[in-house]
Amino acid sequence: MRPAPNRAAALLLAAVLPLARPATAADLSVTVRGDDGVALADAVVVVRPAGGSGPMAAVRYSWPLTMAQQNIAFNPYVLIVPLGSTVAFPNRDKVRHHVYSFSAIKKFELKLYGQQDERTVTFDKPGIVALGCNIHDSMIGFIYVADSPFAAKTNAAGEAVIHGLPTGGAQVTVWHPDMKAKAPVSQPVSLAATTAKIVVLDLRPPAARHKH
Repeated sequence: MRPAPNRAAALLLAAVLPLARPATAADLSVTVRGDDGVALADAVVVVRPAGGSGPMAAVRYSWPLTMAQQNIAFNPYVLIVPLGSTVAFPNRDKVRHHVYSFSAIKKFELKLYGQQDERTVTFDKPGIVALGCNIHDSMIGFIYVADSPFAAKTNAAGEAVIHGLPTGGAQVTVWHPDMKAKAPVSQPVSLAATTAKIVVLDLRPPAARHKH
């Protein structure tokens, strides 16, 4: 005997509801300090869940993918971009710039261009790209090409928060331009509904910082 129509609807609803519930998500708060105890701004925090992060093609971060030249400096000093993205390099100064990188994952050169002009570069390998200007030796900047949708940069208090992570195991990777080691530091973490973590980085001596 077939169930009555209202009974069939109830059975269908019971089967669908568990699938419609949102997956449990965690927020990870990371504080990054140097070995001197001082909070570090501009540290990159990337989380890779144990179950994987999925394809990067549709990943969008909440900040613009723009590395401007402004006031004879790169702005921002450190920019996180998802793997495969195209970054704009606008010149907002009255003088011309000549941007380049010799980094292994992306060697490129944007020859002299002036105010309000713009160039673009696509970053198709994960890793760290150090930037310079052939005209202004004091200009130094970094692009961190991340292979995870879960990434953030620390603020002036050395804090970064990443929302919406799947609960369970994950790997947290932290990098800062003033680290002694060139490679990022990775640590395992178990993500609960809310997780806090403090990472201490071994820094180069003050006199050697910001020289790359």
